[in-house]
Amino acid sequence: MMVTFFLALLASSAMLTAIMAQQPQELKVNITILHSATAEGAVCLDGSPPAYHLDQGYGSGLLSWIIVVDGGGWCSSISDCQHRSNSGLGSSTNTLPPQVTFSGILHDDSRINPDFYNWNRVRVRYCDGSSFTGDVEDVDPDTKLYYRGARIFRAIMNDLSRKGMQTAENAILTGTSAGGLATILNCDKFKSLLPDDARVKCVADAAFFINAKAISGTLDIQDEYRRVVTLHGSAKNLPLSCTSIMEPSLCFFPRNVVPYVQTPFFIINSHYDSWQVNDTNAVNTSILSISGSIARVI
Repeated sequence: MMVTFFLALLASSAMLTAIMAQQPQELKVNITILHSATAEGAVCLDGSPPAYHLDQGYGSGLLSWIIVVDGGGWCSSISDCQHRSNSGLGSSTNTLPPQVTFSGILHDDSRINPDFYNWNRVRVRYCDGSSFTGDVEDVDPDTKLYYRGARIFRAIMNDLSRKGMQTAENAILTGTSAGGLATILNCDKFKSLLPDDARVKCVADAAFFINAKAISGTLDIQDEYRRVVTLHGSAKNLPLSCTSIMEPSLCFFPRNVVPYVQTPFFIINSHYDSWQVNDTNAVNTSILSISGSIARVI
């Protein structure tokens, strides 16, 4: 009986090992710290250089690129930004792992990611707190904080261009949450950096933030965006076609800005976006209006 048990155990162990061997291994991709960007003032909140992860394409994907922008909210006050500057959301110094796992649309296994597995796949780290829109020349003398998100986006895209993106035939810019908002706000800028005949698309995931009143009746998220735009000097980097007809912080809301985006883009958003329900305290009837708003702007 005991011998039979151990034989069964060994057989089960061998079967489990065989199954695990067939599972796709997660790809670890090294970080690229863009030290050269500091010369143009493109730095994170704490003054450290920006960073990204790149796994280069091959074969049929050699001339195709997919750029994924990290999310992570925004900082709308000096104290908020100070707090972020001590983390990977505001610094690349001693806070970001040297490697990250590429999964989902960044995976290198064709069984998991059949469309993009051999493309040039990039993950852009988010360390400015303004969805890559800020650009304040002066450094805060007390906190030594930098508000330079727009410069970071430009510096990273220019570096990727030097690494082959300038000859791209296909390119996708995408991101989730604050990274998805960065995708919308920088979509046309992204397109302008690529060849005229390149096929370029943008995909914003869970980024259709709505200007809804909180249950208390206050416009909390509108006030939050106004503080972000003011602190980071974002107005100059928002689409002029939008800011010329309304208060700049309102152009942080996708519903107001997407009609002016010229590059083809797609929006992915839940009727019941959990962040908006919980963190902006928006009433459910306002959340339900997301689908109608998307239908009107696409």
